[in-house]
Amino acid sequence: MKATRRYAAGLAAIVTTTAGLLAGTGLAAGSASAGGFGPFVGPLHRTSVLASTVPGNGDVNPYGVAVVPRTTGDLHRGNVLVSNFNDKANVQGTGTTIVQVTPGGGVSQFAKINRHLRGCPGGVGLTTALTALRSGWVIVGSLPTRNGSISGAGCLIVLDQWGHVRETFRGGGINGPWDMTSLDLGHQAVLFVTNVLNGTVRAKGHVVFGGTVLRLVIKIPAFGLPFIWFDTTIGSGFPERTDPAALVIGPTGVGLGPNGILYVADTLDNRIAGIPNPVFRVFSDGPGFTVSRGHHLNGELGLVIAPNGDILTVNSGNGKLVETTPFGFQVATRQLDSTVVMGSPPGAGALFGLAVKPGHDAVYYVDDATNTLNLLHR
Repeated sequence: MKATRRYAAGLAAIVTTTAGLLAGTGLAAGSASAGGFGPFVGPLHRTSVLASTVPGNGDVNPYGVAVVPRTTGDLHRGNVLVSNFNDKANVQGTGTTIVQVTPGGGVSQFAKINRHLRGCPGGVGLTTALTALRSGWVIVGSLPTRNGSISGAGCLIVLDQWGHVRETFRGGGINGPWDMTSLDLGHQAVLFVTNVLNGTVRAKGHVVFGGTVLRLVIKIPAFGLPFIWFDTTIGSGFPERTDPAALVIGPTGVGLGPNGILYVADTLDNRIAGIPNPVFRVFSDGPGFTVSRGHHLNGELGLVIAPNGDILTVNSGNGKLVETTPFGFQVATRQLDSTVVMGSPPGAGALFGLAVKPGHDAVYYVDDATNTLNLLHR
């Protein structure tokens, strides 16, 4: 079959499956807050520490957060996976572990990955790009360092339900995978990955406009390993640069809204961007359109979509969570961390990944200042 016919056939399959998923789950409904209801975080005023995210090898700096959708192997539905970016010496881009936390605070190590993993250019340093699929596959990003400097383009690491590395996705548009969200369609998955190393290292701290959003359509066979069916750059031109404190800053969190918009945390511009038709578009939308900019947004990193369709982001600049409607109104904030570090505002540098707790009015989030998984709740 010719490539164009394969693409058309694959696209038709995705359209059919996606339409069924939207109809079956109610994801096609509009934003509740847009319809006059209050913000999702409106009644949420309490924070609780669930567990330490430091495993036996001492890895720190928790980044990625993903809720397990289905029990299989060592994965248990409703538990939370957390990836660590730093090793026990607190060196960025050297963390190799993923821990699993129960809603009650129990902790176990789900995976420990070889620092020198073959097939991952530059080595392993696990990022916020973390997703757990219903099929049992867990995919995590790596942006590695060596001797304190970025050492390669990194990769996406594919683990099975037992936490064993089975393969890597590398090359193409995968270049410093920093964050990720997924549309889980069972035998297929669509990954949306932000990348922050397109010309960044060469610019030596100067801002370049090379940040991208890559769409990867993954085929998940009943037997054998997942593979990339199609890949397309659907967002480009986002500002990015290296940073002495944060290693690299560029487009970070991504979330697929019920209105069919992919929202992107444009971190350096204190902006939430929107990319229309992200599942099916065949060309880049550049840096997307501006949903909201500035005001309470302050170096936002992690991004997730609330059940009412609003956009939840966490700031790297001041430890706050911000809720923004799809129309760009910033309707609520919550101070999640107030740790004071000399020379920085309270809460600066503490927040990264987050996820909504399924079936509850609550939000899981990691706190890098305390190396813990926390919960914002009623």
